[in-house]
Amino acid sequence: MTNALIIFVRNPVLGKVKTRLAAGIGNEKALQVYKHLLQYTSVITKNLPAAQFVYYADFITEDDLWNDFEKRIQRGDGLGKRMRNAFEELFKSGFKKVCIIGSDCYELSSEILMTAFEKLDTADSVIGPVTDGGYYLLGMNKLIPAFFINKDWSTDTVFASTLKDAAKLNYNIHQLPMLTDIDTEADLRNSSLSFFV
Repeated sequence: MTNALIIFVRNPVLGKVKTRLAAGIGNEKALQVYKHLLQYTSVITKNLPAAQFVYYADFITEDDLWNDFEKRIQRGDGLGKRMRNAFEELFKSGFKKVCIIGSDCYELSSEILMTAFEKLDTADSVIGPVTDGGYYLLGMNKLIPAFFINKDWSTDTVFASTLKDAAKLNYNIHQLPMLTDIDTEADLRNSSLSFFV
């Protein structure tokens, strides 16, 4: 197996997930939405031709919906460092193509994930932008450290800044379709999960 998929998840703890969404719909509903997103993410990733690694934010849960995936813990100070460390681990383990996703995108599909790995045959990197200026997927066939530094994470500059890095360093980066994460009440209302509101 030469492909590896990293899935970054937060532990589904009341009051600790989807805080921007919770500001609009309350902590309990926000937790329900997040659990639904986790379930969806597990379904679209479990049959991919890739080794799957779930990286928990705080602690590994022994018996949950990720039991068929390899479980690890995110390491590092800040999102950029945590992502870089995960990529580095898997490249050092011998994987040739590595992609990372979160668990916030209800529009993501198995087909898009397959395309991401396929594009890494010819592109150095692949990125899936979201409407708020971030990205739902980042993939590469070798570690590109610049992608993880000098970013204002969780802002609308992350996608553009990553493209700028790729251009400056002459890396060929393939763009996937633009999708929408579910981060706010407006995102939820405009999605097929609006029944949660």
